[in-house]
Amino acid sequence: MSDFVLSEDPYHAPAYMEGLNPPQREAVETLDGPLLVLAGAGTGKTRVLTTRLAHLMRTRNVFPGQILAVTFTNKAAQEMKSRVSDLLGGQPVEGWWLGTFHALAARMLRNHADLVGLESGYTILDQDDSVRLMKQLMEAENIDTKKYPPKVAADIISGWKDKAKIPADITAGDAGEFANGKLHILYARYQERLKTLNACDFGDLLLHMITILKDPRHADILADYHRRFQYLLVDEYQDTNTAQYLWLRLLAQGSNNICCVGDDDQSIYGWRGAEVDNILRFEKDFPGAKIIRLEENYRSTGHILNAANNIIANNEGRLGKNLFTSAGQGEKITLRGLWDGEAEARWIGEEIENLQSKGRALNEIAVLVRAGFQTREFEERFIQLGLAYRVIGGPRFYERAEIRDALAYLRVVNQKADDLALERIINVPKRGIGDATVQTLYTHARSKGICLYDAVLDLTQTDELRPKVKTTLMKLIDDFERWHSLVTTMHHGELCGMILDEAGYTAMWKADKSPDAPGRLENLKELTSGMEEYESLPAFLEHVALVLENNNNAALDAVTLMTLHGAKGLEFNVVFLPGWEDGLFPSQRTMDENGMKGLEEERRLAYVGITRAREKSYISYAANRRMYGQWVNAIPSRFVDELPEDHIEAEVESGLYDPGRSAHWDSKGFEGHIQTARRVQPEQSHSEQGYGRGDRVFHDKFGMGTVIHVEGSKIDINFDKAGHKRVVDSFIQPADSL
Repeated sequence: MSDFVLSEDPYHAPAYMEGLNPPQREAVETLDGPLLVLAGAGTGKTRVLTTRLAHLMRTRNVFPGQILAVTFTNKAAQEMKSRVSDLLGGQPVEGWWLGTFHALAARMLRNHADLVGLESGYTILDQDDSVRLMKQLMEAENIDTKKYPPKVAADIISGWKDKAKIPADITAGDAGEFANGKLHILYARYQERLKTLNACDFGDLLLHMITILKDPRHADILADYHRRFQYLLVDEYQDTNTAQYLWLRLLAQGSNNICCVGDDDQSIYGWRGAEVDNILRFEKDFPGAKIIRLEENYRSTGHILNAANNIIANNEGRLGKNLFTSAGQGEKITLRGLWDGEAEARWIGEEIENLQSKGRALNEIAVLVRAGFQTREFEERFIQLGLAYRVIGGPRFYERAEIRDALAYLRVVNQKADDLALERIINVPKRGIGDATVQTLYTHARSKGICLYDAVLDLTQTDELRPKVKTTLMKLIDDFERWHSLVTTMHHGELCGMILDEAGYTAMWKADKSPDAPGRLENLKELTSGMEEYESLPAFLEHVALVLENNNNAALDAVTLMTLHGAKGLEFNVVFLPGWEDGLFPSQRTMDENGMKGLEEERRLAYVGITRAREKSYISYAANRRMYGQWVNAIPSRFVDELPEDHIEAEVESGLYDPGRSAHWDSKGFEGHIQTARRVQPEQSHSEQGYGRGDRVFHDKFGMGTVIHVEGSKIDINFDKAGHKRVVDSFIQPADSL
């Protein structure tokens, strides 16, 4: 089939084509055959999507029901439908197969449910229902649900479904040691139980349809969908997982008229199953595919785009494009090196006040962090300055569940009559103290006119409670009495850490295998770190109370504070990007778990962060940061080294590493990453302090190690216990000097 091309005569072009640049127009007019539209950040992707749909209906007389259009959110689907209708002069577009992957798969499955052992009126279980069902199955197998949380089991099975794996595909080796090595058996029984209940979970919607469409016995069903769907359109293709990819490929085999729109440079959700390889191998999957790059950016200034281009160019796993703008260079990116995290928060607060004094609305400003625990310092600083702020994508720091639990322990230690705090944590972590016991305690407290704490003291001296419960409560009270006795002699930050450890609260989260558990532990460590600046426990708790009150009265015009992952798809006039230090960003945990693949996803995250800014971007790093309960001597992120000198203004506090004054800048910028450094300059044999490859050295935090690479004052060391780390040579000493 040949491409349908509109007349180039502007007088004959429909109104909806006006204003499209040449690549956008080409993407709209290329209707036949496989097409991949690489839409860079801010290049008008949504307009291309909606105009292409309108153009299909206008020029090919396609009925809405012959188009399969997939979005990642219901909101995006509704917006697309409305905009296409507007482009067609208000013409209704009902009957579309338009929606999310799960919504469209569910619509299909209603017609074929019997082929997978279900009835058409099947129930779709939410996550809570799935976890409850998993718990029942685990208990039936005598599996300890405290040691092996049912939610983790459900999440692992959900991950298998995202990879389109049915129980028969999973072996004992795939299941590992979790749930006593029985998780593959639990998966099979979970699926059997779902059929008995005439139910499925969200993962099943795609999995069941893939099973049906792949089955040769049901070739007629696949053929029917091939006849039905003449054109397929997919948004955010870089974020598809394996199951979504397979479902799309099966449906596209008919007409082969599939258009996928996405940006490989913005694939940042690998941790939740997204496979960037889906977009990278598009040409292989669809031979003869055409690729159109949308590179003209309508959002950001030239300096911002050039910095983003330079960073992302260091990734090898990409199809390649280069964003540009006709809007001018604008202001250079400000790169600021500061002494520590507190200084960074002060500086950002002052910059925002300065912007506000010049008429900049707070709603136009965002602070984008790599990790959730980073928000605390900014929240506290903004409150001190009276700057209104909002946290997007999650609760404010002191409103997070794990922080409220920790604060409840501290409140009881500080004031035993705090009934609400004691009730919150009396069974957290689980101690076998149920609602009936708490009700008994409250009944006694009310009858005697005493607090809940004193009611516990009373009833543990009687036989009102079961022996096991009484013993547990007696130990808890003993712990609180001991902790209270330490308030005047022990620093409250250290005391907080001790309480959380001895109460078993820290261990509870360490044992939790859910994806958010590491972040919760980081938040708890940040809490103890943040207590350092307050003179006493009562002073700290009073501060928190005032913070929470302030949160409830935040003004509408407010600075946006959120993680980089949550910022994708958003844009702001001014963006602050703090915490650009190796280990924090890029995340050491991500690199340890996923190697070079993880590093490249972190670099894509840096690219996303920079391209959120329309007019001005600030990047900052600290030489010292309080992380995980201790001070860390940090070095600037390797992404800082990849910023092009011509597009940044470096402002570094005296005595700190300054890439802006480095002798190693070239046209690409300072190449700090080992993989790229080899292309720019030969590896140095010795550092400025005389360290060379193979030397044995000692670091106060990481211990003994062997130098494996030298780059000026920065040294890569393979530590005996801590593994591969990059440090500054002033923080190490020769092993033979000890």
